[in-house]
Amino acid sequence: MAEAYCVKCKAKKEMKDAEEVVMKNGRPAMKGTCADCGTGMYKILPSK
Repeated sequence: MAEAYCVKCKAKKEMKDAEEVVMKNGRPAMKGTCADCGTGMYKILPSK
């Protein structure tokens, strides 16, 4: 599972239902929800 910062919990949390997406500018990112509170999470990944 991917780990990202949750704005609502104010801590790094595991991402549930994480999927890799490509942003409009071509950079990869991970998109999912917080396992604790269900808030949407987004993490920008390094360029390949």
